Amino acid sequence: MFTGISKRLKKPLLWRGLILLIILWVVTRPAPIIVTLGPPQKVVTINPKIGVHTRLTDEVEEWKIKRTLQMVREMGAPWIVEYFPWGYYEPKKGVYNWTHPDIVVKHALNQGLTVIARLGFVPKWARPKDSVVSYLDPEHYDDFGDFVYAFVEHYRGKIRYIIIWNEPNIALEWGYRPVDPEAYTELLKVAYRRAKEADPEVQVLAGALAPTLAPPGDPWGMNDLDFLRGMYRAGAKDYFDILAVHSYGWTFPPDDPPAPDKVNFRRVELLRRIMEENGDAQKPIIITEGGWNDHPRWSKAVRPAQRVEYTIRAYEIALKEWEWCQAVCLWAFRYPWATHTYQDYFTFVAVDFTPKPIYFEVQRYARGELAQEKLP
Repeated sequence: MFTGISKRLKKPLLWRGLILLIILWVVTRPAPIIVTLGPPQKVVTINPKIGVHTRLTDEVEEWKIKRTLQMVREMGAPWIVEYFPWGYYEPKKGVYNWTHPDIVVKHALNQGLTVIARLGFVPKWARPKDSVVSYLDPEHYDDFGDFVYAFVEHYRGKIRYIIIWNEPNIALEWGYRPVDPEAYTELLKVAYRRAKEADPEVQVLAGALAPTLAPPGDPWGMNDLDFLRGMYRAGAKDYFDILAVHSYGWTFPPDDPPAPDKVNFRRVELLRRIMEENGDAQKPIIITEGGWNDHPRWSKAVRPAQRVEYTIRAYEIALKEWEWCQAVCLWAFRYPWATHTYQDYFTFVAVDFTPKPIYFEVQRYARGELAQEKLP
């Protein structure tokens, strides 16, 4: 008897407690941040080739997206490379969700930035079970082509540059299979045709090649010079408008001369020669990744002051010596969260939006404040 009474008494108390908790949550929760677009902006810079590789793909809060792009503009960089994963936006064949990329693109354009869209990341329905997201077999090239068409059509007049795949000359980015310049060229041909069908004015970037000295037969990759030659042999010449290149300096200064047996910033000049040898001198190059790292213990890093000096000099080389280089988009402006590895020392801005010294120095350079001083 007393047990039954006790239970009946407890139920109203539990409900009242739950209601009280809900009221407290509603009253005390922080108000949502309202993000407005604001007036259109323009990038002010003395070097129109300055660019950075942003990482907004997994940034879920709109105010952080806007703030990141504001800071890019305020630093004086007119160009950004941003990743737009196929698998995020077409989770089912023919079903597209542009909600997040629309937010990124509208804020980028409002800040006066030119967006280079990197396309890749295979959805589950377009690859074998338990395969990695970089695995795309020829049977699904047309599916990727459909996505390219949909993407270019959706952003026609807003995004004028697209990169087809990323680092196809290393196994990590080719589904952990032996890399194959002929197979990549076939993918490029499909993507190029579909992109031009959607927007004849869109500029298709090929390659985004990783700089590597991999010897012939290496299971993990192919030398980027050999891979580009293989692309030309496979007929890639008529299926891209711009060559995308990754150009890391590692421990070498930016003026270190290029050599086939060395990975340094000027290695891009060797790729340029291959383009010229194949009658492609009229096409530009865009560096879509690159730069230096200032981790205190990583073997491929430099000191923070060196990183600043090398970075500004790299932008200067592109402006004054490489007429064929359209932009230099260095890795990476900011991450949504810390990696707690050497990767964090590539960034210009910390996760909490604290600018690093390199940010301020590039900003001074872009404003012309170093013009009266001795540039690196």
